[in-house]
Amino acid sequence: MHHRSHIHAALGAVLLTAAALPATAHPASALDTTRLPPPPAPRDGAAGPQAAAGSFRLDGPVTADALRAKVQGCARVSKGLYRSDQGRSADIPVCGKKGAVHWKADLDIDCDGQVTARCNKRTDPWFHGDTAFHQSNGEPLNAEKLPYIVVPAPSKVWDYRAAGVRGGGVAAVVYKDRVEYAVVGDTGPAALVGEASYAAAKSLGIDPDPARGGVASGVTYILFKNSRVTPIESRSAAVKLGGELARKFLQDN
Repeated sequence: MHHRSHIHAALGAVLLTAAALPATAHPASALDTTRLPPPPAPRDGAAGPQAAAGSFRLDGPVTADALRAKVQGCARVSKGLYRSDQGRSADIPVCGKKGAVHWKADLDIDCDGQVTARCNKRTDPWFHGDTAFHQSNGEPLNAEKLPYIVVPAPSKVWDYRAAGVRGGGVAAVVYKDRVEYAVVGDTGPAALVGEASYAAAKSLGIDPDPARGGVASGVTYILFKNSRVTPIESRSAAVKLGGELARKFLQDN
């Protein structure tokens, strides 16, 4: 559902040093979406990795259910609450866990950044040709190709920077049975939360149309503290680092 008030707070160009990893598109992979069958019980009766981590297996991919199970409660870290859209009640807290912050909200489509066939002023009434954080070459991000999430502009409610979240940080976005690893790529209105790029929505099975797509609820955002994808535009680097940090998150919480 796309009801956002699109006034993005540009934070200036953030130039990230390019690493050896190629900035190539990475299709939705088994790492993001595969469910695991329950493993057999240990023969000697001792508790194995499965017992220690719920539905998570240390030697397997991270599942949506395993991540959701770790963020059922909320140790609130925001001073106030956010709205999912203009006109809605402010009832969404930012919560804290070891190594991450998280919230549950809707998903509005952000098509900002580079002009592409699906992200432009014709397809998106709220289109803005820039993003708060930029590619390693200084250009805005490409919402059609790169899964990224939007964080609210710093305010008295919450300042993402003080929480160890930064441009290019990695997040796990969970919807139904899918997990998509995305970068922190843009900032949005200071009072709203729940927005991600065209590519992120598409990978999660959500209608990515910038004018009428999105989903009204049921999306979990887990942002890993003090992380950074280098270069920010590398989808494959985000998937690799996201998988590692998600596994560590499950082990630590």
